[in-house]
Parts: sequence; C-alpha cells; structure tokens
Amino acid sequence: MDGKDSTLFKKCRRILPLTLALYGFVSALPGTSVAVAAGEAPKDGKEEGKPSAIVSNAKYDDIALFGRVINFIEKQYVDKVNTRELVYGAIKGMLETLDPHSNFMPPDVYSQLKSDTAGKFGGLGIEVWVNKDGVLTIVTPMEGTPAWKAGVKPGDRIMKINGESTKGMSIVEATTRIRGEIGSEVKFTVARDGAPKPIDFKMKRVTIDVKSVKAELLEEKFAYIKLNHFQEKTAQEVKAALGKMEGKRKISGMILDLRNNPGGLLDEAVDTVNLFVDKGPIVSTIGRNKEEKDVKYAKSGIARLDFPMVVLVNGSSASAAEIVSGALKDHKRALVAGSRTFGKGSVQTVIPLADDVGLKLTIARYYTPSGVSIQAKGIEPDLQLDDFDPETIKRIRKRNRFMSEADLKNHIEASAKVKGEKTDDSSSDEEKVAEAKDAPPRPLDPKDDYQVQQALNYLKTMNFQVPTAAQLTQQM
Repeated sequence: MDGKDSTLFKKCRRILPLTLALYGFVSALPGTSVAVAAGEAPKDGKEEGKPSAIVSNAKYDDIALFGRVINFIEKQYVDKVNTRELVYGAIKGMLETLDPHSNFMPPDVYSQLKSDTAGKFGGLGIEVWVNKDGVLTIVTPMEGTPAWKAGVKPGDRIMKINGESTKGMSIVEATTRIRGEIGSEVKFTVARDGAPKPIDFKMKRVTIDVKSVKAELLEEKFAYIKLNHFQEKTAQEVKAALGKMEGKRKISGMILDLRNNPGGLLDEAVDTVNLFVDKGPIVSTIGRNKEEKDVKYAKSGIARLDFPMVVLVNGSSASAAEIVSGALKDHKRALVAGSRTFGKGSVQTVIPLADDVGLKLTIARYYTPSGVSIQAKGIEPDLQLDDFDPETIKRIRKRNRFMSEADLKNHIEASAKVKGEKTDDSSSDEEKVAEAKDAPPRPLDPKDDYQVQQALNYLKTMNFQVPTAAQLTQQM
C-alpha cells in the first residue's frame, strides 16, 4: 500500500481539529472537499446478523413514532411551533448520543464551515472540548492569539458566552458564538481551579495566522523545532528548518516540541513522521468494518536517521500531534517525554446533506504502528517530565537554598546606594510570583524552558548509533 490511498483514507485525508477551528486560519478545514463522503446504506440490508425485514420494520416503526410526536406537538402544544426547529433539534439530540465530535450543522454553522475554508471569519485562538461532565473546557489557547494574550489557561471551564449559559451547549454551538466578524467583540466567563470566583474575559476577534513551525539551534549543534499545528506544508517547513540549521553546523540531536499542539492535517502528520522514519507503518485507521484496516506507510529514502531525538508532549497535544509522537515512539526513533497526551484518536468526515446543512460524523479510530488506540488513552511518554515555569523554579530554589548572611537576625544591611550603582528590585519574591500569576502567558525562550533543557540533557547522554542497512530491514 506504500504510496497509495485506500478508500477510508480518501474519505478522511485530513484530521479535523478538536473544534471547528475556533482560531481563524485557512488550513483548519482546507476546502469544501475536506473529508466529504456520501452516506451509504448497508449493501446487504442487514444489521448485526438480523434479517433485513425485521431491521427495516423496526426502523420504520421508530420513524413513524417520530412523525407522530411531531404531529402531536404541532397540533396540541400550547404555543405555535417551528417544525424545522423541532426537526433540527431532534437531529442534534440524536448525534449527541454518539460522541463529542459528531455534530449536525444547521445553516448558520454549515455556512461558517464554508467561510472557514476561505479564511473569512475572526476567532480568539482557543481549542475547546466538552469534558466527561458535559462542561465546555479550554484545551489550550494558541500562542500569540487574543485568548493567549488575555491570560486564558488550559482547563478553564467556559460558563457563559456573551452572557448566555453554556450548559448543554455543544462544541459546534460554542463555535458559532465565539467566532464572528473580525474586529467585533466577544465576552465569556470561565471557572478556574483555585480561583475564588469566575473570571470574565472580553476580547476582539481577529484573523489568526498561526505559524506552524518555529526553529532555532541550541548550543550551536542541537536542533529545536516547535510545531504549533499541522497545516499545509508543515513537513516541508520542518525539512527546510533542519537544512537551514545544518548550514551552520552538523546537527547532533533534535528536540521536536509538540506541547499544546491541537492537531491538524493527517497528510502533514504522516509526512512529518516520514522525515525521521524510513520504513514501516506510520498510522492505521479502522472503521465500522473491523476487517478493513487502512495503513499509511513510510516511504524509504527520505528519513533523517543520523541523530537522536526527544519529542515533548503534554495533555494539550492532540490528534495529529499524537499520531506523530506515537509513531516516533513505536519505531523507537525518539524518546517521548512530558505527560500523557489528550487522547483524541478518532476520524471525522463532513457530509453535505443539502445545500445549507451538513453532518460531521466520526467514522474511524486511529492506531499507532504497534496497534495501540489513541482514543481516550493518549500517548504515554517514555519519560514523565513535569513542567515548571520560571517562577516555580525560583520558589523551589529559594526553598532549597543554603542559609546566608541575609537570614541572620539583625544582620547588617548593605550600605546606602552609591551614585550610579544598580540595585536589585525591592519587591519580594512573593510579590513577583503574585504578579506573574496575573500576567498573560508568554512564550518561553527554550533556554528558560525547564522541559526543553531537560530534553537537551537527555540528548547529550543518549547512546545513539546510526542504524545499519541490515537493522533498517528489520524495522516494522
């Protein structure tokens, strides 16, 4: 199957992100042809071994019951009703019994899906998820976006959007309320663990151009590449970044940072893995028919196998990011470090039902090369590596430091400031920490990033050998 697309992969060439792209960049749902599949009835007319007539009769009885309920509502409900709203509401309820990613798209949502592909909407830059308690929860704010600058944090639970309660609200419904005209304002309220009361945010929608790849050379010989999202040409950009860094000096190792990466395009995830894996499966999908397994294989002659790798992940690494980290882990091509990933391992397809309505339906699950399902489990890292921000590290160092003159009772203070002499900031560590908690998040320089520095230490000590041709033939 190397180099060929099977039927299921043709249906789902692209991974839909956790949301219908609350952030506003074109590649989130690229083109109205994204994963479009025509609905098909079972060819044999049978279901789970039951005779066709029995299945059909039960189905028609249920449909007849639905019609009777609508008829009673139209004739006897205390107020006049809109039949279309009843039908749309029923379809929505039907899909909510399936999974969080299957949604009915009424005209307003479906039209926004089309505008997404043309980059005509504004967003805030957040990924959301409905948790097991049915609460709309933020997975991650994307770096540099309005939500990120405002101080929105992973795990924040959205309680209200523009004053409207989110109780019972689906991801699709939340999307339509958060997105809108560029420059317009949106308000939402979140509950945050540890916060004494709900937190209100007010932001303006913008078109968000998320840079997929950020790269730099650490200590002049270790490549650091951070992927914010898998979009068009991500794999090409990774390859180009490596080439640019190697123009200065041969690379001795690489850190691939997939933390807070919500996913993106399947093809780009596969191509990114192929830059570092020369042979064997990268990802497989299995749909309703368990006998049909579609596999994406690495193409030989492309991969870089001459340096060790560490992949950084966390609980906000999802979907395509999990495919990449899972494949590199299973092929033993990289050490995966951090915390367990999000666990979004399902495939969705968008099905046009009419000119103005559509259906997003889960049609398959993803599996890593070793056959492990990502869904609801995530990728378990080889190395558990907790994240510490600079302020936390500062507090730990303060707690563990040796006693000094300044700790002695009635110690002599330093002399008065000499003209032109620089003095330390007079504010206490506690005050600085308090200020840091209220400040918006900021991109950490890799040199100040605890996890990156730990990954760098592991790269320096890894016993890495370039695989021989014989070893490559024994790969999966």
